[in-house]
Amino acid sequence: MNAVIFDIDGTLLQSDANDDALYLATVRDVLGNVKLRPAWSTYTQFTASGILTEILNDNAIAATIDTVSAVRDRFVANIRRYVSDHGSFAEIPGAKAFVESLNLSPMHRVAYATGGWRGSALLKLSVSGFPVAGVPLATSDDHFERQEIMLHALRQLNGVFASVTYYGDGHWDAAAAKALGWQFVPVGRKLNGLTRYDSG
Repeated sequence: MNAVIFDIDGTLLQSDANDDALYLATVRDVLGNVKLRPAWSTYTQFTASGILTEILNDNAIAATIDTVSAVRDRFVANIRRYVSDHGSFAEIPGAKAFVESLNLSPMHRVAYATGGWRGSALLKLSVSGFPVAGVPLATSDDHFERQEIMLHALRQLNGVFASVTYYGDGHWDAAAAKALGWQFVPVGRKLNGLTRYDSG
């Protein structure tokens, strides 16, 4: 049995640019004109909760449950509004069929592990037609560190696996997979990875 775990934004869905823009807009909408670092790469933890914690620290704002929840809930609402206005996010070509084929395979177990929050991840997957019922999902609601999110996804599969493979589109994905000793499949042009999936 083989475990296959997928990142979502930029890996299964062409949603990363919109997601980033909505995240920053939400942060400013809730927290005001806070200071942001010049690039995503300058944040230590590339997850929704990890980046938010660093933004709060940088601006001497207490990272209370209420503050984090306010940003998270507004972001999910903004994603829902975006989908309502523009429709579902486009898949990376062939991604949905590929995930479906693995999910039906007796030799594979599938899970999702994303640095985004659970509400937005479920919404994006559902409206885009990806399987969600019975498929484990680990998110930034579970932990602020990407490796821990990935491990949480694997633990939810509750099995002993001959291999664990992670599909991701960011350098942080590659680094986390390497640290965990997992196989890694790069997706997208940033990593010179695949630009379409083959379900055959």
